[in-house]
Amino acid sequence: MLNETERAFLVTSLPFFQKLSPSEKKVLLQHAGSTAYRKGESIHSADYKCLGLLLVKSGSLRVYMMSEDGREITLYRIYPGELCILSASCVLSAITFDVYIDAVDDCELIQISSSAISLLMHDNIYVEAFANKAAAERFSDVMWAMQQILFMSFDRRLAIFLLDESASLGTDELKLTHEQIARLMGSAREVVTRMLKYFSQEGYVELSRGAVRLTDKAALRRLASQA
Repeated sequence: MLNETERAFLVTSLPFFQKLSPSEKKVLLQHAGSTAYRKGESIHSADYKCLGLLLVKSGSLRVYMMSEDGREITLYRIYPGELCILSASCVLSAITFDVYIDAVDDCELIQISSSAISLLMHDNIYVEAFANKAAAERFSDVMWAMQQILFMSFDRRLAIFLLDESASLGTDELKLTHEQIARLMGSAREVVTRMLKYFSQEGYVELSRGAVRLTDKAALRRLASQA
């Protein structure tokens, strides 16, 4: 069960809530609960049951795919106030691939069961339209991630990654090891280390144990914007 604060957060975060009938609102709230995960904890994988719709209350999530040899490819992140629709992929007939979801930080989530989402999608066109639109937007994020990996030079990819991390965290000092960056980018640690060393020599970043500090963001932006 949700407390009053969590219920208010859920209601204001769901764009379709006011389009639900009183009975549909009751179903949704009865099948919503709060849960917490620790940093690095696995929330969803191909082996887990369908979770349903996830709303991030605090912290952030990483959605990624994994190759047969264990290589991880980050598709996108989910931040407070945002919804994860692919955790409810079992109720989306157009989604046929599996994703993994991990907690990037300690996080609090509100979860709406897949059975409730399925029922509401069947009975309410606004819920169905929301789910399809959300899935389409996330698929666009997936295609962007694939485009980066397949067609973009690694120096540009790394510049974009560092700038995005800095913007999302609100700091120029990123507490990330080379191994963590490689995993988040779906690359090899040796490749990341080599490129970060080059960035350091060019004055773009300063490297220290377990951290990367952005020292010339203008240069990184120029590199990131190169065609």
